[in-house]
Amino acid sequence: MAPQPVVTGLSPKEGPPGTRVIIRGEFLGTRVQDLIGLKICGSDCLLSAEWKSPNKIIARTGPAKGKGDIIVTTLSGGVGTSTVQFRAYHETIGPLKESAVWIEESPSQNFAWGRRTLAQSGLTQEDPLGLSIEGNEQKIPEDLRDLFPEACGDLSQEHFSPAWFLLENHLATSFEDLKAGLSYLKRKVESQKEGQLSFLKSNAGSVIDQLDTLMNIRDKLQEDVKLHGNETLNILETSIENSISESQKIFTDVLVRKEKADSTRSVLFALSRHKFLFCLPNSVDRRAKAGEYDIVVNDYSRAKNLFGKTEIPIFRKVLEEVDHRILSIRKQLHEKVVKMPQSVEQQKKLIKALISLELQQSGTPIGDKLRNIDPAWDAIEARAKYLEWTFRQTFDQHTSKDSGAQEKAKNRDSSQAPNRVNFCEELCDIAASQLPDLWRLGQLYFTGELRGPHDPKPGDFKRMVLNAIEKFCVYLRLAILIATDQRALRQSSGLAWPIGSASATHQFLPWIPQCLRFTRIAYATLISLDLPSEALDIIQKLIDEVRLFCFSIIFKRATDRCKKLGSQETWELGVEEYPGATLLPAALETLLIETLDEVQSVCMQRETREGNLLEPQSDGQREVTQRLQEFLSAFSAVIEELAFHSHDEETPTHNVSQLLGFPNAQQPDSVAGSGGAAAVTWEQRMLCCLANYAYCNKIFFPRLGDIFVRYGYPLPTLAIETARYTVNQLFTNLLEEYVEHKGDPLVGTIEPSMYLGRFQWDHEMEIGQLRPYAHECCDNLVGVYSEIYSISPALLRPILESIVQTISEELARLMSCVQRFSFTGAIQAHVDIRLLRDSLEGYVNETAKNYFMEALEAINPPLSGEQKRKADEILERVKRNMRLQLLCFSVKDP
Repeated sequence: MAPQPVVTGLSPKEGPPGTRVIIRGEFLGTRVQDLIGLKICGSDCLLSAEWKSPNKIIARTGPAKGKGDIIVTTLSGGVGTSTVQFRAYHETIGPLKESAVWIEESPSQNFAWGRRTLAQSGLTQEDPLGLSIEGNEQKIPEDLRDLFPEACGDLSQEHFSPAWFLLENHLATSFEDLKAGLSYLKRKVESQKEGQLSFLKSNAGSVIDQLDTLMNIRDKLQEDVKLHGNETLNILETSIENSISESQKIFTDVLVRKEKADSTRSVLFALSRHKFLFCLPNSVDRRAKAGEYDIVVNDYSRAKNLFGKTEIPIFRKVLEEVDHRILSIRKQLHEKVVKMPQSVEQQKKLIKALISLELQQSGTPIGDKLRNIDPAWDAIEARAKYLEWTFRQTFDQHTSKDSGAQEKAKNRDSSQAPNRVNFCEELCDIAASQLPDLWRLGQLYFTGELRGPHDPKPGDFKRMVLNAIEKFCVYLRLAILIATDQRALRQSSGLAWPIGSASATHQFLPWIPQCLRFTRIAYATLISLDLPSEALDIIQKLIDEVRLFCFSIIFKRATDRCKKLGSQETWELGVEEYPGATLLPAALETLLIETLDEVQSVCMQRETREGNLLEPQSDGQREVTQRLQEFLSAFSAVIEELAFHSHDEETPTHNVSQLLGFPNAQQPDSVAGSGGAAAVTWEQRMLCCLANYAYCNKIFFPRLGDIFVRYGYPLPTLAIETARYTVNQLFTNLLEEYVEHKGDPLVGTIEPSMYLGRFQWDHEMEIGQLRPYAHECCDNLVGVYSEIYSISPALLRPILESIVQTISEELARLMSCVQRFSFTGAIQAHVDIRLLRDSLEGYVNETAKNYFMEALEAINPPLSGEQKRKADEILERVKRNMRLQLLCFSVKDP
């Protein structure tokens, strides 16, 4: 519908009735026929309106009075508004004003001495106060008609108001001048009361003019007597009598013609009484061609009532002709009823006319020639078939278009909607517009408004509606659910959407929420029709499937984004809950929240009459679990890739023996504080990945479950526990990798360092200090400790326990390989093994304890009491000397 008309200007803004007004504004109509109303001050002025353009109308005002709006009414915009007003007033007719009636141009004035003025009033009246009106052009801003509704400022009127006169003519005159004018007026009145002589003196010029006029009249009469004689009045009388005689003849002639006209009128009236019947055959044809079937029904019914039982042959013949014309119209009506497309109102009109004409001809020989069993049901079937045909035609058009456009799919603009989306939109528009028409037509049929003489068929109509809705859902499934198994659907329907390329499928997936919105709009339209639940359940099932598919697509897209999170790893340690963990889990949490927000707004939030996808043991809950498992597994793989990919790129620094001439290790001061990601070593990355795994297992993954619960999902216990199991496995594998790279080189240096310089345990030696291999072993463990502690102290115990166990196993093996220890050699070996065991007591498990015990028991021969006392003294002294070095190992729960 077009905008409402708005009047914003007019010229002039006031005037009497009949004033030509130019109206300007906006949306004043698109053409002449669009202007259907115009009121000025409440008076209808449409007859005088002249439409010029959508912004201009010219009209004349009507018999209105006072101020009022200019209201324009158009067929397209309705009743308009006005921002300006017109003031209408009725003028007083004066001597200089053109008028269609006679007026007293010189109203008589009675004087005190009883005579009337003889002087003719001038064209302009002088000011009665004798004052000049120059300088009084300024007008009072108020409307004087509003201030004096029952008065005027005209001196010649009975309701003359002095106040009006002064405001209108002497608004700027001073008070002193007004007093002088009053004195002048009094003198003038007094002079008129002085008598005849004074009057004659004051009007001497006028008297002389009158005498001259009388003399001229006398001279004219004398000339007429000379020309026409003294019988002028007789001639005039004769002319008048002749005029009377002629007028009498004319009057008589008029009476005669009137009698003839009355006679003719009576004859025509008699003929017009039956004119309806004689013109009826052509009339019904003309009305039928114009689509005025209600008039055809009424005229035919009237003719049957008036002449249906007549015996007059001419009337019977005309009625037979009318019956044949009506029979032909019935055939045309039936063809139009089943012809599509057309509106329900048009079909309703045609069906009613067809049923009425059929009932009027039923039981007659002409009526038996054509029997329409049930035109309303035929219309319903035609509309249902047209709906299915439209569905199929739309499907064929878009599938053929999609088949031809597969080669161009790679160059398609991503902002342009794919063909499947256009098909879904068009199909939903068809369903939202035509299914309600089919349902309304059926309701009109079953309520009896369009029902003929036959019984209705509710069962057939229900199957018809269900079939149309099922076809609608089948076409949408073929277009939208591209990732599902459609073999059963293809076998049952015989339809298939062309299999497109992977790029075309990838381009379509982001548009699935738009397809869901189209389907929901059509579903909401059908819900408002009060369809049976069986029909609505079909569409609800489709919408639930599309919602679940949409959820799956969004989470798959999020999983793909999760796989790329590794590129965002900055190795910044910013997790207070678990030292050593990076900000990568926080990025995953942000991604998950964004995904859940998108899912909630697009598909998971239920609308009218939609199912709950998260019912226990439902496909929706299983889909949520599966997608979350894939999501978390992808994240675990990202951490694994970060750990092992860095291992492939770098050569890890192994702890080797300083005694053999190689440095121990080179490590930066911080993970990514100053050097950024490029300064992070392989060992530090491995530790950060281990910390991320441990953080996810203990804290982060359970928190993700709380996020799901906050969004209204059931707690995804299975997915979280599966992810924690996967993380534990990867943690174990990564831990073994790190221990292998850190522990194996450390253990491998013990034996070479132990026998450096041809050292033998069965030779006597100087004792009192720790052997170099034990010193180096402690130094290497402190280095590993500091490296782990600087990243994640929580990883100290699992890593050092494994390394210490390996060291104890190696010592047990080396000690068991010694055949015989000398006296001092046994003391030295005892001190070395006990120092390592006691210093690393916090990281010694049962297996390591057994290995340390085997190493001590392997000293042969066993230590005597003197040797044990000597060993204890040396051990205490060495511990005191190395207390700062060994202090870190004594910290519990670092």
